[in-house]
Order: sequence, then C-alpha cells, then structure tokens
Amino acid sequence: MRRALFVFNMRSGKGMIKSKIADVLDTLVKAGYEVTAHPTQEGGDAERLVQDKAADYDLIVCSGGDGTLDETVTGMIRGGHRVPIGYIPTGSTNDFGTTLKIPKDITKAAEIAANGEDYACDIGEFNDDSFVYIAAFGLFTDISYGTSQQMKNAFGHAAYLFELAKQFGRPIPGYEMRVEVNGEVLEDRFSYGMITNSSSVGGIKDLTGKNVDLADGLLEVTLVREPKNPLELNEILTRLANLTSESKLVHAVKTDHLTLHAAEPMAWTIDGDYGGTFTDVEISCKKQAVDFRVRKKK
Repeated sequence: MRRALFVFNMRSGKGMIKSKIADVLDTLVKAGYEVTAHPTQEGGDAERLVQDKAADYDLIVCSGGDGTLDETVTGMIRGGHRVPIGYIPTGSTNDFGTTLKIPKDITKAAEIAANGEDYACDIGEFNDDSFVYIAAFGLFTDISYGTSQQMKNAFGHAAYLFELAKQFGRPIPGYEMRVEVNGEVLEDRFSYGMITNSSSVGGIKDLTGKNVDLADGLLEVTLVREPKNPLELNEILTRLANLTSESKLVHAVKTDHLTLHAAEPMAWTIDGDYGGTFTDVEISCKKQAVDFRVRKKK
C-alpha cells in the first residue's frame, strides 16, 4: 500500500478544513493510500516535517494558504526529496492554487491530490531560501503578512483590499537599487518589484502577463520605478492592470537569473509572508524542480 502524509493548517482561511478532514482522509484511503495526518503546530512545522520525513512517503498532501505550501516545498527541496505534492488551498487568496487550476472545493481538491497527474514545476531560489510563486519588495508587500489572521478569516480577500486602501494615503517611497538581469544593468529608484512564477498575484489574475509558463525555466520580473507625480502613478497602475502594453515606468522581462543590490537594507515578502531584510539578493530559477498534482488532462 502506498503511503501519504497529510499536513494541514487548521487556522488557515476560516478554518474550513476542520469540517472536511474526514472527507480528505476518505478520499486518500479510497485511492489506495495509508495516511498519516499532521496538523501544523507553529510556523516552520510543515517545513521541518517534510524535510525529515518526505522520503518515507509516496505523496505529500498539504492544506493551508500560500505560506503552508511554501513551507512544504522548502522542506522538500532542503531535504533533497522528489515526492509529488498535492495541494488543498484553504487560505484567503490562494494565488498558486488558482494558477494550478485547483478548485477551492476541498473534496474536489483532495480528489486531484489523490488521483491527479504529476506536473513538474519551476521553483525560485532566493539567496539561501526558495519560493513557490513570488518574491517581492516595496510598496504594498507588507499587506499579506501585516493583515491579521482574524481579519483574513472574517473578510477574506476584502481584508487585503482594505489594507491596500489604507496605504494610498501614504507617500510612495522609492528604493535606490542596482539590478542586473539578462545582461542589462538598471540603476534607479524602484517603488515595487516582484519576481514571480504565477498567473495570479494578490488575487489578481494576469498581473504578471498572459503568457506565464510554470515549467519553462524562466521567472517573470516586474520592476516599478518611483512615480514622481500623480500622472506617473496613474500610468503605473494602468500598466499593471494590463490596459496598456508599454510604460517606461514599468520594466518587465523574463529571466532565469538576476541580482539586486539596494543602497540600504530592504524588506522582502516570500510567498505572502515576511521573508527577511536584505541589501543584496540573488534570485534564480530551478527548472521543473518540484512535482505538483494537477487535474488529469482529458
């Protein structure tokens, strides 16, 4: 009999997984798995468990938000394992679940985890860490980890929009940076930057473009220059909304490697959570490094 490890965050989203645990277990058992269930106890718990134990299983199923998924993938990579990951998204935004076309219905997602096909997906490397779908700095990047779990549970995606609206009253800062990407050197003040492997960011689809391939060995890079007046800010927002194709204020490229140097330490967000403060960052793409369970092609 095959073995499956089911790792779940009961606090994610509105705690909806609590009433569906039996359904998930039943789905996995019916698919021929002997299941070990583990509710996470604290931050980093999923990462440590997967790093230490993944080799003992044929399938890892994780349930939670993007942070839980990030921990699972990080544990897989740091442990040197190659075990398929089934994802049951129960967070407030679930950007990567949306990109993989995994339904929010828990039972349907469990069915894909148990009986779907494996899809080899790129993973980002961030200095000595890894990320599943986004590493970002600057304006608005503190919204996800700065929004309380209580507010996320009560209002879902609206909680992010509420925090976003509050920030519009602030001055828009820029960060003096030197970026080397694809043989080009950019030296400017940037208010926002995101390096992604996802078609959805912050619950907004196609923010990184319409031709995102999760397995092409390339990451999407979007760098936003500091706006000097309201007209430039409006141009940036219009460009990010994909209503115009070009803007000198937004630099968008695909790459497998880039380095960033900031004049002073700068906070980063990794997969929706606080990722640390850095002056120098090196980011690269590990092509098709992790297998995710997705819906079988018809």
